[in-house]
Amino acid sequence: MTEAEDRVRVTVSVGIEPELAFRVFTEEIDQWWKRGPAYRSGKGDRGFLHLEPRVGGRLFESFESAGSTRVLQTGEVKVWDPPSRLVFDWRGVNFAPDEKTEVEVCFEPTATGTLVTLTHRGWSALRKDHPVRHGKDAQAFLRSLGMWWGSLLTSLRGHARERNPSQ
Repeated sequence: MTEAEDRVRVTVSVGIEPELAFRVFTEEIDQWWKRGPAYRSGKGDRGFLHLEPRVGGRLFESFESAGSTRVLQTGEVKVWDPPSRLVFDWRGVNFAPDEKTEVEVCFEPTATGTLVTLTHRGWSALRKDHPVRHGKDAQAFLRSLGMWWGSLLTSLRGHARERNPSQ
């Protein structure tokens, strides 16, 4: 598998400075991350997405199920470098315990705010028939993954716009 088949990269411009963009991405993740079965495990609006702000911190969803709180960990923070960079492991719900990919998010200042660049890599470590791929070849899978992340980052941009309505 080539490097192009191993990763997807998505960028979005947000009209707020990098410090605030980093905080919105990390501290307000539950507010901008879309809801629904394509984006979350909790049914409806029951789940809450959390990102613990430190190296070793968890990215997880918590939701009520059968009268108790269920926690589903999706990732673990590997690099916490505010306001410029965040890296975390990523595990889909159908990953085996030893399977993971990596998400890197960079926040670069621009004349109008911040360029947020998200790179999700490590797909070559997963077998070609892995259930996360939904039967798609590498290129089709990465296209759909890029659209998925693009939709999420568009939501981030909309949420950031609420912080700076003039953008």
